[in-house]
Amino acid sequence: MSDRDPVHVLHPDEAWGFLREHEFGRLGFHLVGEVHIVPINYAVDGERLVFMTAEGSKLFGVTANTDVAFEVDEITQERATSVIVRGHARTLEGQAAYVVERLPVRPWVDTPKSVVVAIEVEEISGRRFDLTRPWLRDLPAG
Repeated sequence: MSDRDPVHVLHPDEAWGFLREHEFGRLGFHLVGEVHIVPINYAVDGERLVFMTAEGSKLFGVTANTDVAFEVDEITQERATSVIVRGHARTLEGQAAYVVERLPVRPWVDTPKSVVVAIEVEEISGRRFDLTRPWLRDLPAG
């Protein structure tokens, strides 16, 4: 790709940096033969992602089939960035669950979440796109 190419592949370090700068993304998981996508807030712990949840379909899905995907996006006027990870989810119990005490895992909704889940990342990829959005030039002023 040239410097003028509007698509930029992120180095894994850049992708991890992007994930560290954000706290909200979408988790994809299997549940009873279907693929589900849910929004979650998370924190980065080394090279894994950590989130909290409660008993329910999300927890059941990630424990019944630990293969998961996770995506974080950001869109500004000039660019769009997307980072996707694939890995395996596992619940953290006992002393391991106390990792949330030192991480900025902040619930966005005031509901009880006592189960700590880590996504052990096996693959990370990211892209940054320079946006031109030519149709914006065609909009009426004002």
